[in-house]
Amino acid sequence: MSSRLDLSSAMECPNANKPIIKPNSNISEIVSKFTKVCKLKSIGVFSSEIPNLPHLHKPIFNDAPLSEISSNGSSDGPSEEKTKSHVGKVHPHPIEVPAKEDDNARVSVEFMKIFDAVSALKLAYLQLQQAHIPYDPHKIVAADDKVVAELEKLCKFKRDYKQRQYRKARFNLSQRSRLLRAEMKAKEALLGKLKSQNSAKDSEILRLRQELQDLEMGNKAMAEKIKRIDLEKRKASVLTVANFQDVFKAASKCIHDFAKPLISLMKASGWDLDLAAKWIENEAVYAKRSDKKYTFEAYIARRMFHGIRLTSYNVGDVMRFKDPIDALMENPDSEFAKFCRTKYLLVIHPTMEERFFGNLDHRTFILGGKHPRTEFYQLFAKMAKWIWVLQGSARQIDPDATLFSVNRGSKFCSLYMESVEEEGNIAVGSDGERSNCKVQFMIMPGFGIGQTLVKSRVYVTSS
Repeated sequence: MSSRLDLSSAMECPNANKPIIKPNSNISEIVSKFTKVCKLKSIGVFSSEIPNLPHLHKPIFNDAPLSEISSNGSSDGPSEEKTKSHVGKVHPHPIEVPAKEDDNARVSVEFMKIFDAVSALKLAYLQLQQAHIPYDPHKIVAADDKVVAELEKLCKFKRDYKQRQYRKARFNLSQRSRLLRAEMKAKEALLGKLKSQNSAKDSEILRLRQELQDLEMGNKAMAEKIKRIDLEKRKASVLTVANFQDVFKAASKCIHDFAKPLISLMKASGWDLDLAAKWIENEAVYAKRSDKKYTFEAYIARRMFHGIRLTSYNVGDVMRFKDPIDALMENPDSEFAKFCRTKYLLVIHPTMEERFFGNLDHRTFILGGKHPRTEFYQLFAKMAKWIWVLQGSARQIDPDATLFSVNRGSKFCSLYMESVEEEGNIAVGSDGERSNCKVQFMIMPGFGIGQTLVKSRVYVTSS
């Protein structure tokens, strides 16, 4: 028998009456680790008391003195009562742990059970050592069975712990899987919602694109309509030579129509018409006395065309009004309004106005930026309208349009002149007789537009 008993030799000790149960590898491993941790040493007695036995050492976990195990160095083994007493001292007292339902209490209870099992294993191992002194095979087998049982109990704790850890891991995995599935389900729901919103946005984009396309088509149609209307307005205004000739005739007629009330007012206010005609055209020769009326028309036209420069501007704003006073009232600061103001002050002298009306109300209104709605001023505004349109439309038709005048004393030429007399010898005379006629004064200037000449209106007499 070895001089030192350890746990392995105790577990491998043969039993003549009962086979020794060998623990499995897990139990052996636990025992080995347990031995290393606890650093157990076999119980020893003095060699003098038990012959043929080496010294046995006291185990480190036994807190009782050696005298309690062998009385006064006696060679007798420990008595049954002392063993029981010793056993009672080695086994730890049970600790009551109040039952709790929370995890901390359950873990504390499990640890207490493990500590109890370890204490029971230590006690069984102590009993196994004591069974060798004196050597009692039956007690050795019983103690060995108890050690194995305690080890199996510890192994059971280990298996239960591993199973709990496995179940906990599976539970955590299942819990995580459920959370992931729930999160995935929420993400899928959000994705479906976003897809639905995206589909709605796509539908809205298509609708807006269609609406934009409809608006663009409507705008295009409106632009075409506006262009057509503008073209019609331009055609309605002076955009052709034929229309320009009509405007020229209208302007000539308006000058003639304005000259009539002017002559009537001069007569009514006591003016000497012969003297006034002589003042306008000092050297003019008249075929008959009534032709002096053309002198006043020439005066009016000369004042209206004074300082004229052919420029292209929009005449549609004036042409769309039948009554030019309405155009003046709508935009009293327009270029046409300025033209009317300047020409009125140039045509109607303050002395004439005061003699005509006994006051200067017309002039006062016009100087204040207003336009009186009197019959006299309406006739003037109508004449000013056609003169304004005439000089603004020439360059619209032809950018190189020109204006020409005829000097007094020039020979009459039907190519670019037109006599204002509707009756008389000149009107019915032959071309040879007309060639002997001389221009006394010009009433309306002529215009050259492209290849067309709009003849000037002149008063002629035979030389």
